[in-house]
Amino acid sequence: MNEVRSIADAIAACGLPESTGAAFEVPWQAQLFAITLALHEAGHFDWPEWAACLSQSIRDAQAAGDPDLGDTYWSHWLTALERLLHDKGIAGPLQLAARREAIRAYSRVARAASLMKAE
Repeated sequence: MNEVRSIADAIAACGLPESTGAAFEVPWQAQLFAITLALHEAGHFDWPEWAACLSQSIRDAQAAGDPDLGDTYWSHWLTALERLLHDKGIAGPLQLAARREAIRAYSRVARAASLMKAE
């Protein structure tokens, strides 16, 4: 895998869609991506390690019944980042729980607003 030197490199490495012209539908997704990239750039994990963790998160969700329609991709991203931060001792369970609930609540509101807009 090539070294990730920019956001564009990271987007390409993650396989995010480029055809839409935007990788993020709502701000929390961009924030989550930026946090992940900053942690990578700070040396907390390398990109192949991150990609493996994200892939595992997606496989776990599919095994649990996620239909993989694309609308849960960023939830998998969040789960993977939480797992990596916990496993590396960067953030403890209480820190992660507080952040997780805030991000997931925002995600639910954003998804509901998006669905209402589409109708």
